[in-house]
Amino acid sequence: MARNTNKPAIQGASTFLDSFKFEVANELGLTNYNQVDKGSLSSRENGYVGGYMVRKMIQFAEQHMGTQQPQQ
Repeated sequence: MARNTNKPAIQGASTFLDSFKFEVANELGLTNYNQVDKGSLSSRENGYVGGYMVRKMIQFAEQHMGTQQPQQ
């Protein structure tokens, strides 16, 4: 049995990250991703979801970094 040792930096963020993962999978055309056995999917399919999640999080961070004033 696989053990998940990844812990979110903010407690309670795992619920948001799970819903974000399912939203991204749906955008990529992987319907019912939350009910599918991830072991039956190819590494490429699972990698697309994780990679696209990271891409969207970086875009979000870059957008918000541009709106903040630098700290002095």
